[in-house]
Amino acid sequence: MEDAQRQSQIVHAPSRPAIVGKVSIFLAGTTTKTSGSDWREALTEVLGHLPITIFNPLRPDWDSTWLEDVTFAPFRKQVEWELDMQEQADVVIVYFGPGTDAPISLLEFGLCARARKALVVCNGEYRRRGNVQIVCQRLAIEYLDAEDDWTAAVIRRVEGLLGQMAQSGY
Repeated sequence: MEDAQRQSQIVHAPSRPAIVGKVSIFLAGTTTKTSGSDWREALTEVLGHLPITIFNPLRPDWDSTWLEDVTFAPFRKQVEWELDMQEQADVVIVYFGPGTDAPISLLEFGLCARARKALVVCNGEYRRRGNVQIVCQRLAIEYLDAEDDWTAAVIRRVEGLLGQMAQSGY
């Protein structure tokens, strides 16, 4: 999408600019590289025309040799950013891709599940799919198959929130 048509603000970790979008979305979920396109990039492109803020935790300077420990400042800064942005977001998209157990994605899902702001996208080959499906059913969380056109459901959710805000006078 050309920048002239883009209305969305994209915030990458660990930056913390002023938020300008009327609705905010956190992109939680699988970060493991797959053979297809990156789901975060594809979704960001589809949502670009909307006046929203997208929190993207992926960062190009991530170093896989970083110590994943509370005492290691760059790691701690990343995790705290993710927690803060997920709490701030109006919607948390949790994507479960194939080929991984995605323990951090499961943690992120658990943190937002009862807040009713999760929208779950799950690949048919995700190893813990049944667990995710049962939690979604129990808590009435919208569950989408990654093989379907799930981006349309995300757009509907965001447009619905934007419409509610407009009716409220925001």
